[in-house]
Amino acid sequence: MPHEIQYIKNIVADPTPLGLFGLAMVTLVASSQKLGFTSGLSLVLPWAIFLGAFVQLIASLFDFKHNNIFGATAFGAYAFFWFGVAFSWLVKMGVFGDILSAQADAKQLGIAFVGYLIFTLFMTIGAIETNKVLLAIFILIDLLFIGLIGDVFALFAGAHTLAAYSELGIALFSFYGAGAILLNKHFGTLFLPVGQPLGVFKSLK
Repeated sequence: MPHEIQYIKNIVADPTPLGLFGLAMVTLVASSQKLGFTSGLSLVLPWAIFLGAFVQLIASLFDFKHNNIFGATAFGAYAFFWFGVAFSWLVKMGVFGDILSAQADAKQLGIAFVGYLIFTLFMTIGAIETNKVLLAIFILIDLLFIGLIGDVFALFAGAHTLAAYSELGIALFSFYGAGAILLNKHFGTLFLPVGQPLGVFKSLK
């Protein structure tokens, strides 16, 4: 008698609301420092590590199980961005010793921002076929990195301000996106709109 083969389907919930909440929290706290509402980085660090990094990493891992390569890549990449930024701040603040702190060159962080801008531009193209809230978030992330790069390399006036308000915008759109996707999934209906994909690359799918 032949052996019966059983297939087990592993149901995984959509981790997008959790990932967006993590992004919203870290950018809200970080933007408060850039905008001058708060000062210093000591109490930005926990939010960068736990909400910006770990929460988005968790969302990334579950998005891989959810077979969502776009969400998994996005959350994973930005999770490690916040790990990198947090440890860069720790080095700059002298937590790992004076030798590392003395050798910290902000331009190296600026080069990392260039790399992430390139990555985000690709992700923005992909976001065109997700929803309008996510597309707005990615456009704001593009502007954030342009502002950060301009600030580090002193490329243009107002770069710091651009970065600060872009980061605040990311927080606000991410809060809305997290809440909308969560409630839409929870109620099984369109409770809050997120906007349909633009359909520019519909023929490529």
